[in-house]
Amino acid sequence: MKIIILGAPGAGKGTQAEIISKHLQIPTISTGNIIREALKSGSEMGQKAKEYIDSGRLVPDDVVIGIIQERLAEPDCKDGFILDGFPRTIPQAEALDRMGVVIDRVIDIEVDDDVIARRVSGRRVCPGCGASYHLEYKLPEVEGVCDNCKDTLVQRKDDQPETVRERLRVYHEQTEPLKDYYAAKNKLFVVEGQEDVADTTRLTLAALEANL
Repeated sequence: MKIIILGAPGAGKGTQAEIISKHLQIPTISTGNIIREALKSGSEMGQKAKEYIDSGRLVPDDVVIGIIQERLAEPDCKDGFILDGFPRTIPQAEALDRMGVVIDRVIDIEVDDDVIARRVSGRRVCPGCGASYHLEYKLPEVEGVCDNCKDTLVQRKDDQPETVRERLRVYHEQTEPLKDYYAAKNKLFVVEGQEDVADTTRLTLAALEANL
């Protein structure tokens, strides 16, 4: 099965992608990960991406699409895959169509912006050992102090409320139109994200089996 998983930053789509990957025994292809892999491999597309990254520029669509195409041609994708983070825009989706990739199902994890902002802005991490905590869901034994190495917990820049809101704005503007794009192709299935990950997973797995 060839799957695209959509969802706003902080909606938990990455977690669901990992679960689907294990359930169906197919690889999850994350844009960020495969760009890093392409950089390490020194492939032609990886070298092109490196030029942009080294100069502080965004990697353009044609290079990202080329890297995706290389990855989908690998043997572990022959029985299917999950795309997480691609496509992000309608032009990228159209490029995927031109590549001849036939997507079976698009799963959209829907979570309210206010819930996402609360979830993400509540994260705290340890700069020493990398342990993660949350102000609501996973408190440390001592407020603001890592249980493991006793370092002071910090909030990452990506998790600050203003950054979260900006990422959500970009998602709604650039990526959310993909819902209509794939709904028109009868590929879209919407999953309402739940507070409990297990409940979201149950709905996600049901969506994979459901008739559109």
